[in-house]
Amino acid sequence: MDISPGTRASDAERDAIVAQLGTHLADGRLDLAEYDQRVAKVYATTTRDELAVVLSDLPAVATPQPAAPARVRSGKRLPVWQRIEAGSWLGVSAIVVTIWALVSLSAGELTYFWPMWVIGPWGAVLVFRMVTGWESQSCGTGSAPRSHKVTKHLDPHNPH
Repeated sequence: MDISPGTRASDAERDAIVAQLGTHLADGRLDLAEYDQRVAKVYATTTRDELAVVLSDLPAVATPQPAAPARVRSGKRLPVWQRIEAGSWLGVSAIVVTIWALVSLSAGELTYFWPMWVIGPWGAVLVFRMVTGWESQSCGTGSAPRSHKVTKHLDPHNPH
């Protein structure tokens, strides 16, 4: 930070100093009480000179290195909406099977397995949509699904 005498400090500069103080606190150079005092002093300052005084007895903090880019998975990933639907299907399936099991337990025998009429058709539709890509977007292409393509509609009241 270029410190010109009498130059007013910006909020971004104050936030940077507070971040450096946080690093010094984490490294054990400051205790919590002194950190609080210095942070209060930083937010009370108006000039860059006053900001420099807050850090004058502390060593310079190395600038953090940018994080390495996240490793991309090689396989296709399910879109969020498909993961939500699959989670809902799994949750409902667990509930109806639990209800069936409790009814069978209270009846003392296995009753008709009616949850298959909830689990089966819904699961088949989900699998079909995942396998065929029905109503799906390709991950990362940003193109609209075929059934939802945006078309320009002519509005007689709007000439644009």
